[in-house]
Amino acid sequence: MAELITIDDPADPRLADYTDLTDVELRRRREPAEGLFIAEGEKVIRRAGQAGYAMRSMLLSAKWVDVMHDVIDETDAPVYVVTPDLAERVTGYHVHRGALASMQRKQLPDAAELLRSARRVAIMEKVNDHTNIGAIFRSAAALGMDAVLLSPDCADPLYRRSVKVSMGAVFSVPYARLENWPRDLETVREAGFKVLALTPGEKAVSIDEAAPHRLERVALMLGAEGEGLSAKALRAADVWVRIPMAHGVDSLNVGAAAAVAFYAVATGRPQD
Repeated sequence: MAELITIDDPADPRLADYTDLTDVELRRRREPAEGLFIAEGEKVIRRAGQAGYAMRSMLLSAKWVDVMHDVIDETDAPVYVVTPDLAERVTGYHVHRGALASMQRKQLPDAAELLRSARRVAIMEKVNDHTNIGAIFRSAAALGMDAVLLSPDCADPLYRRSVKVSMGAVFSVPYARLENWPRDLETVREAGFKVLALTPGEKAVSIDEAAPHRLERVALMLGAEGEGLSAKALRAADVWVRIPMAHGVDSLNVGAAAAVAFYAVATGRPQD
């Protein structure tokens, strides 16, 4: 059982994992370097634990101690109990859900390793908005995608905002980074995947016409909001596909487009 430790000094070094959570640039650099991420809220903390992430510590307001009693009973990590005001002074914002946990990151798998057992893969290029990352992971989990591959300049799926938006779905879908972009797309193709680039371009065929659900292995590539896929990524794709639009709408938010496309890719997927 964890030790409950009441802290009343916002400068206490034991709270270092939770400082300046609103400083995005600082946290984006610091968290991967230190091998941690922050889980916010009861459900997300529980899902992180269920997914096998080790807990470093918890930061709770007093009223959340009873709610989280079973988690506290099962961990040896310290639990810091603070007032809501002190939590705000440490983190930089009002912690609405009253519960935070610092979790230990796992080593990312190799992309080739993920591809061995996957049939439906999402690939993201330069998706650097944490809200979009979280939304895409949530759709990937819900709609049956097997894995996610990220270009080097994609945002961190374990950043607090991404995890929160995904409701912990980032823990359910394995992911890896393609460090040599876009050259590593050859790794995907060599694993037997047909690479489909999602783009509203005129040369793209309707995703219905491409019928990705009938293919044995499909990798669907998505670009950043606004910019879309780069010319290099488009050249590396096997097929360009688009989502048919009505009423003069030319495109969807990348999170919405991903959900539609994932459904088209996963529906009727080949079964063992």
